[in-house]
Amino acid sequence: MRIALGIEYQGGAYRGWQKQADVPSVQKHVEAALENILRHEVHITCAGRTDAGVNATGQVVHFDTDLERPIKAYDRGLNTKMPHDIAITWAKQMPDDFHARFSAIERRYRYIIYNSPLRPGILNTGITHVYQPLDADLMHQAAQCLVGKNDFTTFRASLCQAKSPVRTVKSVSVHRQGRYLIVDILANAFLHHMVRNIVGSLLVIGQGEQPVEWMAQLLAQKDRKLAATTAKPNGLYLVKVVYAEPFELPDIPIGPLFLDN
Repeated sequence: MRIALGIEYQGGAYRGWQKQADVPSVQKHVEAALENILRHEVHITCAGRTDAGVNATGQVVHFDTDLERPIKAYDRGLNTKMPHDIAITWAKQMPDDFHARFSAIERRYRYIIYNSPLRPGILNTGITHVYQPLDADLMHQAAQCLVGKNDFTTFRASLCQAKSPVRTVKSVSVHRQGRYLIVDILANAFLHHMVRNIVGSLLVIGQGEQPVEWMAQLLAQKDRKLAATTAKPNGLYLVKVVYAEPFELPDIPIGPLFLDN
């Protein structure tokens, strides 16, 4: 049978999602917990591999097993065997044609910026601190050129293994909630470092170092060297993976810091 899980994690202590030899990863911990419960080797497939330091509130994975277990063994049971910064948010038995990665039709990322001259004492992890004043309205205006089907070579990491740099961005917004700026991007798929590279250039515009029109120029030039540096991983979250309605996956609220618009 095929089981799907919803997972959230704070990525600061891990070298990313993917299991690697001799380094901590989210996948390694989840598989180890599953193997403890099922007593057989388990390989899980995720909706999107996150990099070192990147967080998730809406990661989705699937795995296969021939053993019958109550669903609570995969949510409450797994959580008792997981580190404090990784948690299962839901579990569900799925049809065999469900695939966490290939069945996904959209992915949503958010980047959380704490914008204040002084660093925070509380909620000081899972955010990127920017002390220079940022104009969220200018950043939002600049980001609108990204909506639609575009070649995102300018915002693609040099080591990206995707066959094509073309992606379709469904929506992008930048808004302020007090001292926090939230960059929200929904797309059919993302390139390696795409969100962090976009945010890096939006920060330059938000600080008044480049005009709003600079973002469209960067997109058109298709040259990564012309854009700003990659934003830090701390503030990036995979917040939602969207699937076709027949799969009926649970829709977990994102949380008060990440309020929907």
